[in-house]
Amino acid sequence: MATPAPKPAADHPAEPATDSGLPLKPVYRAADAGAEAPPPGEYPFTRGIYPQMYRRRPWTIRQYAGFGSAAETNRRFRYLLERGQTGLSVAFDLPTQIGHDADAPMARGEVGKVGVSISSLKDMETLLAGIPLDKVSTSMTINAPAAILLLLYELVAEQQGVVGSRLNGTVQNDILKEYAARGTYVFPPRPSMRLATDLFAYCKDRLPNWNTISISGYHLREAGATAVQELGFTMAHAVAYVDAARAAGLAVADFAPRISFFFAVFSDFFEEVAKFRAARQLWARLIKERYGVSDPRAQTLRFHTQTGGSTLTAQQPHNNIVRVALQALSAVLGGTQSLHANSFDEALGLPSEMAATLSVRTQQIIANETNVASVADPMGGSYLVEALTSQLDAGASVLIAEVDRRGGAIAAIETGFTQDAIQESAYRFQQAVETGRRVVVGVNRFQGDDEVVEIVKISPHHEREQVEALKRLRAERDAGRVEASLQGVRQAAEG
Repeated sequence: MATPAPKPAADHPAEPATDSGLPLKPVYRAADAGAEAPPPGEYPFTRGIYPQMYRRRPWTIRQYAGFGSAAETNRRFRYLLERGQTGLSVAFDLPTQIGHDADAPMARGEVGKVGVSISSLKDMETLLAGIPLDKVSTSMTINAPAAILLLLYELVAEQQGVVGSRLNGTVQNDILKEYAARGTYVFPPRPSMRLATDLFAYCKDRLPNWNTISISGYHLREAGATAVQELGFTMAHAVAYVDAARAAGLAVADFAPRISFFFAVFSDFFEEVAKFRAARQLWARLIKERYGVSDPRAQTLRFHTQTGGSTLTAQQPHNNIVRVALQALSAVLGGTQSLHANSFDEALGLPSEMAATLSVRTQQIIANETNVASVADPMGGSYLVEALTSQLDAGASVLIAEVDRRGGAIAAIETGFTQDAIQESAYRFQQAVETGRRVVVGVNRFQGDDEVVEIVKISPHHEREQVEALKRLRAERDAGRVEASLQGVRQAAEG
């Protein structure tokens, strides 16, 4: 039996506002929109980075996947590619993300649990078996050990006869957001920045078409940041990476075209569309005005989007199908370059094959049945969207200036400023849900009977098999060559 819907706690409902707290007028007029933005493909790229956007270059359907063994994840990759996915996105398990092999004591119980376990080149070979790496772009969500995982990928490509110049993809390599929101770091912030920017230099010479970093607002947003904070802190982190690379002797015009971004898309439809438009013009201005680079390739912000995992509910999980579809649509209207649509069952566990297929189909329906891809920036000129674009830009710019005033992104993390701001926003959001001021259908309003959903569970035998395989590898390899190689790495790191 359905329970009655609770009423908002306040006697008088609050005035409508966006998720970031920007007040919403009942009606928007031309005066609210400001001056008309330049066409798509022109600075500051508010309306899109290409003149015709998806007419000439559709977004990549890139579903994040990985669990259990390399063989099992390979099967899921091929399953998704057969159903029309157009790019790969690798989820690694937590031990891999912090540089632990599967047999490390700290890895126990976590091997293959939330991603694929990769402890060796052999694992990477199995993961990518039968997938031609010159025909598909691959995103790897890896940060602290990003250089190692990228090297393993490159070695598999060499085995396939694919030279580095023909490889396309991305490593996340964004260590700053790990300190601010997530936690899978190995070294302190400042030494970690050297590793991140070393990868910039390496890829310039060996993998010229590889995106060397994906600066991530997504994790900040999932930790509780507002859309304004997602933009502001992400751009502040971008400034830190650019400054670190310059200090290492790299030219902004050389490495900036290979910088990419990763944003969340939540349910406040128009604010999210406006957020992506604001992100493009923020980045273009930073590159042009702060660093004096006029090359459009450096000024254009290319980004991946994932629908909001924290917006999914365990209650009435089929409602998540609607949430994800709307979020995905707003990402497309905002001009994303690639997109992951979450599976409706992800609040309960890893996606089932049926749920993962539905996520791919969601994107295919948007791309092929709605005509939204036929027109660049179809929301451009909306008085509301233009007004929100300007407000989000202004709010993020204030936050970037505040981070600068505090000594930059690393100092803001070391003093806890960034974390405190995100946690305060998360607290306010949760308060609003629990008091009923913010409606979450099926959770605090319109509750009903529970729905039965198949839950994917990872068998513990994957961990045992992975540990045994690693033992065999250690026994069979040349221990002397391993030690000599490790000594070379130590010397290079100390140099």
